Amino acid sequence: MTAGVSSSPPSTSSVSSAGEIVGRYAIFDELASGGMATVYIGRLVAAAGFSRLVAIKRLHPNLARDVEFASMFIDEARLAARIRHPCVVPTLDVVAADREILLIMEYVHGLSLAQLLGAAQRLGKPPSPRVVASILVGVLEGLHAAHEATSESGQPLGVVHRDVSPQNILVGIEGLPRLLDFGVAKAIGKLHDTRDGQIKGKLAYLSPEQARGAEIGRKSDVFAASVVLWEALTGARLFDGNNAADQVLRILEAPIDPPSKQARGISRELDAVVMRGLSRDQSLRFSSAAEMASALEAAAGVASSREVAAWVKEVGGETLATRARLVAEIERRSIDPARAAAANGATSGGDAPLSSGRPSLPGVPPTPERAPTPSSDRVPGDRDDVPPLWPLPTTPRPVAIAKPPGPSLSESVGLLIERLPEPLQKLHRPLGLVLAGIVISVVSSLISSYTTTWPVRPSWLGGALLLVGAAWGLVVWVRDE
Repeated sequence: MTAGVSSSPPSTSSVSSAGEIVGRYAIFDELASGGMATVYIGRLVAAAGFSRLVAIKRLHPNLARDVEFASMFIDEARLAARIRHPCVVPTLDVVAADREILLIMEYVHGLSLAQLLGAAQRLGKPPSPRVVASILVGVLEGLHAAHEATSESGQPLGVVHRDVSPQNILVGIEGLPRLLDFGVAKAIGKLHDTRDGQIKGKLAYLSPEQARGAEIGRKSDVFAASVVLWEALTGARLFDGNNAADQVLRILEAPIDPPSKQARGISRELDAVVMRGLSRDQSLRFSSAAEMASALEAAAGVASSREVAAWVKEVGGETLATRARLVAEIERRSIDPARAAAANGATSGGDAPLSSGRPSLPGVPPTPERAPTPSSDRVPGDRDDVPPLWPLPTTPRPVAIAKPPGPSLSESVGLLIERLPEPLQKLHRPLGLVLAGIVISVVSSLISSYTTTWPVRPSWLGGALLLVGAAWGLVVWVRDE
């Protein structure tokens, strides 16, 4: 899995039967979803039997029409393409088709650090300090590569990730950590610029200067990585709060205990590394992510990739096994590239269809060389009395490309509310009653001025709505204060 969105477990019933094709890629089951995009398992469809499993990050259709969000999405692809490091998830391609945007990224069979730490806490199997150090050393080295990235002309890009968090750290089943999601990163030459005073990133991992809305640099990412390190070592939240204001206050002023006060087996040397990274005074922090990686490696030692992989399998093995079955089912199906090209209005160019001797995706007939048999449509382990997950169609059907629907009325209202200032967002329902009362009262008064037979009840209703809305708004305001 990849991309910086909140994770959700994949479907365990069957692979998506649609197999929607966009450009050169077939889109299958959803891996994770967030407020900005959804990540799917996908597959590159190419000639001569070439295929590759990928992760496809798809901007939500209603956001794809927003210039600001679309620019952020393109910026993420451009920045990731300039960062070359094994510990950064690479972006392979960008597809703009049918008024939507897709980022094609390397598929990583693994779980986010947030998922792994959550599972470890539930199972009572926390990672050892050496495993935590190994993961964070990789993340810090990937961060340093991002900070040092340059443009095509060799000019420094000044990249600052701004959202280093357990959700944006992916640990593969082979034990290699990878940093992802540069959607809110700061860099020179971006299409989208952050407005003055606008905070980007998850509150619990903001640096003090970020929380204040001040100028930030690579040391802000060092602070965020140190928060992740503290939490991974202790299994607790560092800057937890009842609300956003409380969290920001804790980031700026709350005392920070060394991790050894929260968990056993942490050396003084490791404490010192963590506390230096968490210094609120930027001049006392590590000067770079690479410097902190070296200090962390010297203080704690690092586990081998085999040790990290063993911990990943121990706490996330069940989820990964479910995903592996899903991936295996996808890879058992082959896609005819000529039909994929035809579905996108392109010519096949004489490419020969794939010939694997296995059934095609639903909606795509099997290759003529070898017709599928009923047994070939089963997943290993199926019982004879269980019907196949993918019944093959009796007649071929054309592959339809789904058109992204326009935003519904509720989505439009939701987007309008999100653009309101935060205090007004909490009062949108009382304000709606007040507005309705005003409208009813005005309309009733206008009609009453032209006719004497118009009942006065609407004006009473308008007044009642005004009073109820005002009282409700006052209660909400007093409660929040």
